[in-house]
Amino acid sequence: MTPVHQLGLSDVLILLGGVWVVTKVVGRLTKRKSAQGARLNGPPNESIVFGMNRLVSQAPDSGIVYQEWAAKYGPVFEMPMAFGGRKLVLCDPKAVNHFYSMERSIYVRPKLGRAVIANLFGRGLLWAEGESHKRQRKALTPAFSNAVIRRLTEVFYDSAHKLKTNWDNIIDIAPPEGAIIDVEHWMNLVALDSIGIAGFSHDFRTLDGEYSAVAAAFDSLNFEGQGMLSNLVFLLGTQFPFLAHLPSKRNRIQKNLRYTISGIADELLERTRRERKKQVPDETSDRSIIGLLLKAEEDNAELHMDQSEVMAQMNVLLLAGYETTSISLTWALIELARKPEKQAKLRQELADFGADPTWDNLNSSLPYLDSVVLETLRLHPPVADTTRQAMVDDVLPVSEPITTASGEVVDSIFVAKDTIVTVSIRCMNQSEVFWGANAKEFEPERWHTLADDPLRAKEIQGHRHIITFIDGPRTCLGKSFALAEFKAVLSVLIRYFTFEFPDGPETEIATHRALIPRPKVAGQPGGNVPMRVGRAE
Repeated sequence: MTPVHQLGLSDVLILLGGVWVVTKVVGRLTKRKSAQGARLNGPPNESIVFGMNRLVSQAPDSGIVYQEWAAKYGPVFEMPMAFGGRKLVLCDPKAVNHFYSMERSIYVRPKLGRAVIANLFGRGLLWAEGESHKRQRKALTPAFSNAVIRRLTEVFYDSAHKLKTNWDNIIDIAPPEGAIIDVEHWMNLVALDSIGIAGFSHDFRTLDGEYSAVAAAFDSLNFEGQGMLSNLVFLLGTQFPFLAHLPSKRNRIQKNLRYTISGIADELLERTRRERKKQVPDETSDRSIIGLLLKAEEDNAELHMDQSEVMAQMNVLLLAGYETTSISLTWALIELARKPEKQAKLRQELADFGADPTWDNLNSSLPYLDSVVLETLRLHPPVADTTRQAMVDDVLPVSEPITTASGEVVDSIFVAKDTIVTVSIRCMNQSEVFWGANAKEFEPERWHTLADDPLRAKEIQGHRHIITFIDGPRTCLGKSFALAEFKAVLSVLIRYFTFEFPDGPETEIATHRALIPRPKVAGQPGGNVPMRVGRAE
């Protein structure tokens, strides 16, 4: 534990204040009687202060932890949380499907989650619940239609070919053994330039070497080596949402991110407002993300959003367009570098096809590319889990009987109002129970036989039986956008370049803890993934 004399005075005062508040509420929390019906089995509590939150949050892969517990305690179990709290963890497909189908009417974000989102991005689509979420989502939906994504695919190719030009120049001056390139850095640039043009009609020009405050802000989200206070705030936040507002290091980093991306979003909105006054908007511009936001901002809009909601959408979409896509592309290159024979197989399919595939081709004519993308998203979902709180009492159906802590066998689970419920996306996507003995291996070929295999994965709803994009009324609005960009960029990279780790395919990959965890080569600073990149023959 860090000695007190190493903490700043403000940190000590905040910590003491937090301890005082905790002592006032612990009694109420620990004495509160449970209304959840029969208690379920689950891991024993290792800490009265943190529950099992610390073990899960610090594990290299939380999905593996949940899989082990599900195997031992049943596919629906309870997990101890801070100060005697508990939450349900769902690893049963029928329960998971029900949970996601009710994720606007029954299951909502806990107060801490909403507080963090409000602090980071404002009260937009990611924060909204109920009718507010329905209204905001409906206003944005036209920007993600198939017709729009078909047109935007050209933007993704433009960014990918600009990246190709940069890498060709690097390879031209590289030593004979080849160019070492931090691929994650370049995936960030591709993703940011693409979302800028496709979503907001603005070219950040990071692939041209221009500085971007947004990229710098995201890169500053380094949660490695957090101090005692920051870790305490994070681990206890599920029970004490007010901690999201304390000036810990983690909270200060997140607050700085919001100020930065809000400033950029405001500039983009103002510029577009001026341009719209000078010319009559056409149908294409009106169906862009920024066009729809400005339309919703008008007083007479059918699906009106106030200025704070419009700003919040901009912030969230910048995050989604930058972080999640770049992380997924990086993971795809990592897995293909680990298995050169699969990289070669994909390259051959792309070479046989020839020119850049159209959007329709990406969806129907390149089965191995489709399989590589799906397998990457299955193994490496950018978001590890979905945690919600029950607004009212509910009953969860289950696929198989559950044995309670008292030994009773039940075929449904009562969930009381205010219960915290978690679905581990990583667990459901990687579990051997659903995906077979090789569930944790990168095997794109599984998608060619899934329809005929007797695997329980088919019991899971969601996009192609994975829940990386969530499911139900809160399923990822930008799913088609993300898939088109992922496939377009990856098709260019694999067609023209080869990827390998300088130290071989067994290179250890670690986790860089940021707003969304990123892969990195073990021992590298930040989220760096250096690879030897060469031209494909």
